[in-house]
Amino acid sequence: MFVHVETRRRQHVQWATVLVVVVCVISFVGLALMPAPQRMSMWLEWGTVPANIFDAKAPLLPQLHDPSLLRLFTALFIHLAWLHLLGNLLFLVIFGLPAERALGSLRFLLLFVLGGIVANLVGAISLAGVRSPIIGCSGAVSAVLGAYIALFPRARLGLVLPLGLYLEFVRVPAFLLIGIWVLLQLLFSYAGPSYGAVVWWTHIAGFLFGVAFALFSRDAIARRLRG
Repeated sequence: MFVHVETRRRQHVQWATVLVVVVCVISFVGLALMPAPQRMSMWLEWGTVPANIFDAKAPLLPQLHDPSLLRLFTALFIHLAWLHLLGNLLFLVIFGLPAERALGSLRFLLLFVLGGIVANLVGAISLAGVRSPIIGCSGAVSAVLGAYIALFPRARLGLVLPLGLYLEFVRVPAFLLIGIWVLLQLLFSYAGPSYGAVVWWTHIAGFLFGVAFALFSRDAIARRLRG
């Protein structure tokens, strides 16, 4: 599976997507090697637990200065299971690499981090009082997907499908793969106590943030592509 992107005369090293993948994998392996009680404690300590961040009965604005909001960031690099991790990283690589080529590595990393934080923030506000953690970079990946669609609305992706003993190459609209992404998130929504209602608000917020980020970055992207 790959995305066709026109080559440019001046090539830049793309490091942001690779960096995110490496950090997520290292974090997952490190947590997997811990005893189960300690691993659960780390999920609760560094994941976004709405009840530990926002008081539903207190004014919202004063609470936005709380240092515990750092967990909106750290939660992006924590995953519950290897399927959760693999699904997120697969779509991050598919859509993130071409988006990073257009945005540049620093701007793409900003998109990923801010998109994930905004997604987790919306999830935490909508679930104020809930003690299950919001973890994973699904909201950040949704932001990447939103930016990709805004940048490449007519893009088609090449897929290699195994058909018996043969491999068949087909091209499908990017929207089809985004639909598969939605179905995967629906599956993850009911795979454990940490999901359910969380996933929809975080993913919608992340996707909309990505679209807005790409649209506001159009002039900078045009200047960058002109070299």
